[in-house]
Formats: sequence, structure tokens, C-alpha cells
Amino acid sequence: MPLAQSDFTFISDLVRKQAAIVLEPGKEYLVESRLAPLARTEVQGSISDLVAKLQADRSGKLASKVVDAMTTNETLFFRDGHPFETLRTIVLPQFLKARAAEGRLSIWCGASSSGQEPYTIAMVLKEVLATHPGFGVDLLASDVNEEMLERTRLGSYSQLEVNRGLPIASLMQHFERAGTQWQAKADLRAMIRTQNINLATPLPVMGPFDLIFMRNVLIYFDNETKLKILTQVRRLLRPDGYLFLGGAETTLNIDPGWDRVSLGPSTAYQAKKGF
Repeated sequence: MPLAQSDFTFISDLVRKQAAIVLEPGKEYLVESRLAPLARTEVQGSISDLVAKLQADRSGKLASKVVDAMTTNETLFFRDGHPFETLRTIVLPQFLKARAAEGRLSIWCGASSSGQEPYTIAMVLKEVLATHPGFGVDLLASDVNEEMLERTRLGSYSQLEVNRGLPIASLMQHFERAGTQWQAKADLRAMIRTQNINLATPLPVMGPFDLIFMRNVLIYFDNETKLKILTQVRRLLRPDGYLFLGGAETTLNIDPGWDRVSLGPSTAYQAKKGF
């Protein structure tokens, strides 16, 4: 049965209110594909039955499950390649000098999904810092989806998932077999701490950060929400720190408080002075 327009409107309004994610007309197929399994488990019925239960539910638990199901979690190891090579060859050498006296870096991966990006960052850090004993790192991975955060904490991935971008040398060095899965080794998992953070709401007290990776998440928000996020993020970044966005994302024409910086093959952003 096709998704009723009233049900699509209700779901769209719910997701926008709770996560600021915009579901424009034409995304009905996405709602159907994401919520049909939830409807089967929660109400043993259709999406219309799920919406009816949502309207009657006052606990908010079902609404949270719906938002989690609608959150886009497409990710892979070393996604796009060049940002992590830039991290390895340009950014980390720069900060190892700039932070020599402090002996510590603080990094936030602000849309970590099931953990492939923070684990990619952790692998690069581990390899580079092997020649800098005693240099510490605080690596925070956050997401709005608690199930994705639990996957990050476990660091366990299927063969198909590790085949998506993870070089065989990195797999053998940093992961080990756990039944049919590949699990990040304990020392790699220990490098990452997790926190549930909704980017579309006031951010918790944290930072400041030397590096913020917020890749491939702004594209799901409207410009007003993007501005709110970028404004908050600016205040959490150290003056010489870098913000990395996805290839289809930019601060241009959204938040004037950023300078665009070329770093080899990559583009990053730094907070302008005075903003």
C-alpha cells in the first residue's frame, strides 16, 4: 500500500522537530524503506499503524526509534581518501610541532555513524604517533543514534563492511577475527570515547578542539540549521584548528565566520578572527 500523504507529513514533521533533518516531498520511498521493518516489529502492521501508535505514545520511546531509523548512516572506512592522507601528511605534522609543549591533541568526529570514520582517524593517529611516544590524543565520536554509538564502542564489522575502503594492511594490523566479524583491537577501541550529541540542539560544554570532522551530515539540514551548527562549532575550534566537511558541503553563503583553506588535495575551514 502506498504511503499516505498524511503519514509522510507526520513523519517529516517529527524528524524535523527532533533531529532537524529535512525530508522533502519525493522522499516517501525513503520513509517506506526505513520504517517498514520498524512497523513490522513494533505494531505488526503498516506504516499507517505505526503512525497511529506514535500519535498515541506519550513516552517518546517510539518516536526515538523512528528518528533512529530515519537517520542516514551511510559510511565507509577512509571515505574519499584524501582527507585522511591530508591528516597524515600535512595536518598531524603541523600540530605535532604546534602542540609540542602541550603534548596533546583534541579531535571531534561529529557524525560518527557506525564508527568507520573515527576508527579511520584512530588508525592514522596510531601510525603517526608511533614515532612520538607520550603524545596524547582525545578522540571523541558522537552521533544522535544510540545504536550507532554502541556499534562504534564494539568496533565490530562484517566482511562486507571492512571490504569498503579498509586496506588489507590496516585490517591485519588493527583488527582481529571475532567469529564472522572483524573487531578493532582493544588498543584501537580504547582511543575512542563516544557521546550522544544532537547537532541540531545546543551543544554540550566540550572542547576546545584542534580538529573537527563533520563530514556528510550538513547536507541533511536546511540552511538555518546549518548556520546554527556552524556557529556553535566555530566556538569549539581552536584559532588554528581545522574543520573538515564532506565534498558536497561548504560554509560559503551560510556562515561568513569561516575561511576556506587549501591543504594539499583537501579543503578545510578555519574560524575567522573577530567572529
